[in-house]
Amino acid sequence: MDDSIDIAAFRDLLLARERTLIDEEMSGEDSAGTVELDQTRLGRLSRMDAMQAQQMAKASSRRRQLERGRIAAALRRIDEGEFGYCLSCGELIPAQRLTIDPAVPQCVGCASRSEA
Repeated sequence: MDDSIDIAAFRDLLLARERTLIDEEMSGEDSAGTVELDQTRLGRLSRMDAMQAQQMAKASSRRRQLERGRIAAALRRIDEGEFGYCLSCGELIPAQRLTIDPAVPQCVGCASRSEA
């Protein structure tokens, strides 16, 4: 592993982000709940707004779950001594890229090829 990469610092960043995502998930649980059909309590437009908010909360929850999966994979790579290496080509991922997103699994070149 490249000496310029501080594995402990990246582990701390990943764990802190994971805790933040868990906290966000716990605080957003109510808005993803079922929207009741009781027309006496909510008008049609208010219900539509509530349904839109519910869908947005569900989408946010899915994004948080995906990010938590990426974080878990990065923590496994740390434990296995593979952190910082591109999963596609095996080359070192620059420390600057890892600083931006410690859970990133690919170097810039491989990531841009996989998006095309």
